[in-house]
Amino acid sequence: MKEIKRNELYQLKDFLLLWSTQSISQLGSSITAFALTLWLYEQTGSALSTAALTICSYAPYVLMSIFAGALTDRFDKKRTMLVCDVFAVICTLVIFGLFNTGNLMVWHLYALNAVSGLMNTVQQPASEVAMTLIIPEKDYQKTSGLRSLSRSLISILNPLIATALYAFIGLNGVIAVDIGSFAVAFVALLFFITIPESKSERKESVLVLAKEGIGFLKNNPMILTLILFMSGVNLVASAFDATLPGYVLPNPKGGQAILGIVTSCSGVAMVFGSLIVSVLPKPKDRVKVVYLTMLFSLGTENFLMAFAREPFVWCIGQIIGWILVPVMSANLDVILRTSIPVELQGRVYACRNTLQFFTIPIGLFVGGFMVDNVCEPFMAAYSDVSVLTTLFGMGKGSGAALMMFILGVGGSMLCLFTGRKLKKYHYNES
Repeated sequence: MKEIKRNELYQLKDFLLLWSTQSISQLGSSITAFALTLWLYEQTGSALSTAALTICSYAPYVLMSIFAGALTDRFDKKRTMLVCDVFAVICTLVIFGLFNTGNLMVWHLYALNAVSGLMNTVQQPASEVAMTLIIPEKDYQKTSGLRSLSRSLISILNPLIATALYAFIGLNGVIAVDIGSFAVAFVALLFFITIPESKSERKESVLVLAKEGIGFLKNNPMILTLILFMSGVNLVASAFDATLPGYVLPNPKGGQAILGIVTSCSGVAMVFGSLIVSVLPKPKDRVKVVYLTMLFSLGTENFLMAFAREPFVWCIGQIIGWILVPVMSANLDVILRTSIPVELQGRVYACRNTLQFFTIPIGLFVGGFMVDNVCEPFMAAYSDVSVLTTLFGMGKGSGAALMMFILGVGGSMLCLFTGRKLKKYHYNES
């Protein structure tokens, strides 16, 4: 028995080393990003200015992913990841130099974030293909759970560590930690991790390769439907993220501290969900798991948040809404890895990134706009209607509660519609 476990660990040694060191590097990068947000807010006092940092890093990801995936399929995956890491750390070093010479300006951060975002756009599909190459197919679900676990831990630890480091050792110390984490990941990838060669290095033009990625999705409607479904889920989830502060902060039992606790509950839930998915057996129908888990999440959290008035229930709502996300993510990951030929994965994953994630900034805008300009005025105008006040409360924040209800209805309808559509497709896991 021990010999079998030892052999399994040996088969996963490259994955475990790549996953752990890249997670350390991602934590370092996240800490720096959060600290830069704190620094920028100190300089400008503008929430819009700090939000623009995320937009600048996200825009290349959405706009250039299709072409980045085609580039990935032309070159060696390990070399691509190393080059992207080097460019990303150069951006961090430039920030370090500008800050210490007193020349760091807001536009510098926007430009450097855009460059870092572009590097991440190229690196992400290369990393996905590399994972496929080094993970035995039987371990796809287990390793996906571990990756979800690291992402969850980063989301919990990053603001806590960044705030503490920034307060005690300043921006210079934060950047030093980031560079140290980069060094660990870079050395491990360069010297200790072997990524097998694949047949995906192609010499055709980027446009030809990108067209092949789009063509694969057109010819595989089940995969395209799943990706578009996740695009809708991201729209609802990002609108929820924009609505949550307007719901919690004005509430008499809310405030900044409560918002922080409620928000962190999603990360805690994902940690437990990641542990659950790592030990779950293979389901009979992975496609059904994807949309049913999201139906449970979107159809419970939003309604609980809309109708509840107690912080404890808000926390329960966040836990319910996020605990099954790793389960969904792991099953979707297995479907994609087993359905897409490895030589096409770079460009197909890149197309997936564009289609699946372009709705996030839209959702953030729609959520904020609806709360401020539609739902709050509506609740104020009809504050004498007892049914509305009983359901959603009174005063500022009641409009955000109404928006939560709308998101619950919309999210549930999305899941039911997609589930009905996916029933006509057959997924065969080899």
